[in-house]
Amino acid sequence: MITHIHGKLIEKTPTHVVIDVNGVGYEIKISLQTYSSINEELCKLFTHLSIKEDSHTLFGFFEENERFLFRQLISVSGVGPSTAQVILSTYSSNEIIQHITMADVKAIESVKGIGAKTAQRIIIDLKDKISKGMPTADLLFDKIDNTIKDEALSALLALGFSKKGAEVKIDKVLKSNPDIISVEKLVKTALSQM
Repeated sequence: MITHIHGKLIEKTPTHVVIDVNGVGYEIKISLQTYSSINEELCKLFTHLSIKEDSHTLFGFFEENERFLFRQLISVSGVGPSTAQVILSTYSSNEIIQHITMADVKAIESVKGIGAKTAQRIIIDLKDKISKGMPTADLLFDKIDNTIKDEALSALLALGFSKKGAEVKIDKVLKSNPDIISVEKLVKTALSQM
């Protein structure tokens, strides 16, 4: 298995690059995410080798998180490497994680070649896997949590609750209900426990 390639960038297009490693040129398919991240003459890409009866195709990723997401996407029935590459070219890794964790079928369905059933399958199959396996997911959840917490806190303060009491209640609600992703639900749950 080829896990990464490090060499001189010979050719760069939005869909593929050619990297020379000791006189051997490797053609590697890339997403637009990776395309926009490559800007050095010497570059390293994390890779995934896709083997079919009629072809061996090397896919390259600027970051390991993108490769992780690619591998998760191709594990879903009906999503091949080319479709996964289109998804990674349409959205950033963080946006894909957000669409999956928030069960945003419409956003995933808007990707060329993805129907409603495939979008739903991606969400069902990957929601738990992504939250457990991807470091970026933790950062994203923290970001979402903080936004929700701030907005919920503002709402409770506007309703006349003390800041300290509201903060304690919000933290308690989030710990016992980690699946809460909307401000409205967080505020309602906090109010029902006050």
